[in-house]
Amino acid sequence: VQLQASGGGLVQAGGSLRVSCAASGLIFSSYNMGWFRQAPGEEREFVSAISWSGGSNGYADSVKGRFTISRDNAKSMVYLQMNSLKPEDTAVYYCAARYRLRMPVRDISTSREAYEYWGQGTQVTVSS
Repeated sequence: VQLQASGGGLVQAGGSLRVSCAASGLIFSSYNMGWFRQAPGEEREFVSAISWSGGSNGYADSVKGRFTISRDNAKSMVYLQMNSLKPEDTAVYYCAARYRLRMPVRDISTSREAYEYWGQGTQVTVSS
């Protein structure tokens, strides 16, 4: 299984960026997907998640209303559109996958331990 995150970069505060995650080696439509981020010296934290069908999603309070998660099962891709970026959004962004029938079954998971597979991360830097 490979999860390849891309699309990170340097953007000014107030700007937008879309990060993508390409999945391979798994039946993508059977996996709930999540985005996490980790800033230097901080723990990896939940950002957003989307169910296997795309019918459910969830966001951390810190990004609600600014970030939008989506997926394309035909392309085995998950996206995170980030708008109104703030310097505190600066972090390495990771995508993660959780088998949808893993017990306990739930569409949206916010803990790191809930996910089986992780990508390598993409750096997002927001300048003030």
